[in-house]
Amino acid sequence: MNIDIPEGKDPIGYVWGEMVPGIGVAASQLSLAVYSHTTLGLREFEAARLRIAQINGCVFCLDWRTERDGVKVEEEFADAVTEWRTTDAFDERTRLAAEYAERYALDHHGIDDEFWKRMAEHYSQKEIVELSMSIGSWLAFGRLNHVLGIDTVCVLPKL
Repeated sequence: MNIDIPEGKDPIGYVWGEMVPGIGVAASQLSLAVYSHTTLGLREFEAARLRIAQINGCVFCLDWRTERDGVKVEEEFADAVTEWRTTDAFDERTRLAAEYAERYALDHHGIDDEFWKRMAEHYSQKEIVELSMSIGSWLAFGRLNHVLGIDTVCVLPKL
């Protein structure tokens, strides 16, 4: 870890809750809201989330699988996310979610009219905003945890 954690303290609770309570608590509420209030389907949600995890290198995020009503994506899903351009495991919404996450994280200036046209064919404007906020949350907080070296001890609370 790149932050000193007092003996006996939970690293995530300490960093997010005790060190900067005015920021960390609000940030954790946003992070949890992305999971508890999403209207996106599980596959597109996970495709975007996992693509950001792959880019960030967040150990916890790479191992985590979102569960909805006892359902998670299949074991091979993460490999398909890596191969989002060519996999036959994705419908167009799922492929676009992975593409958007990658472009958002690595080349947001390169998101062009052609891409937005494709997004508008498969996502409502509300869904685009929701996906954008979700990707922003994962990019920021997964990267934060990885950079601080606490991504190996991260645990999301039960919703």
